[in-house]
Amino acid sequence: MLRLSLAAITFALLVAMPCARAAGVEQLEANKKMVAAFEDAALNQKDFDAASKYLGPRYTQHNPNAADGPEGLKGYIAFLKDKFPSNHSEIKHIFADGDYVIVHDHAVREAGTRGFAIVNIYKLESGKVVEHWDVIQPIPEKAANDNGMF
Repeated sequence: MLRLSLAAITFALLVAMPCARAAGVEQLEANKKMVAAFEDAALNQKDFDAASKYLGPRYTQHNPNAADGPEGLKGYIAFLKDKFPSNHSEIKHIFADGDYVIVHDHAVREAGTRGFAIVNIYKLESGKVVEHWDVIQPIPEKAANDNGMF
């Protein structure tokens, strides 16, 4: 009887697993779409009100050159709008791993410049951005290889 019960439980778990994986994949895709919309609102539209709807109850900034919290993001967006109104970021790659979304961006602040390769890392809670890290690298005029940065 114990073997029959264990077999039934095992069968039930195996049948339920694809549904659990599908829900996980759906959540990862939703996280990526949410972060892409957040970046577009903040970096391309330069619209804090639009971007803030994607923020959670806190916003922890890990870039040591950027102010913390929603007000820090608001200040950065105002800086972009004032100093680099044509700034545009294009997502080249986007990955999700649990509550983290990693974005590889090509950011061009001024037309005619090479811009920057940027990796932004976002932590989400309840589908909202609550933390941000980044690594920024200028795109050089000449590279030591022909592979490109994207």
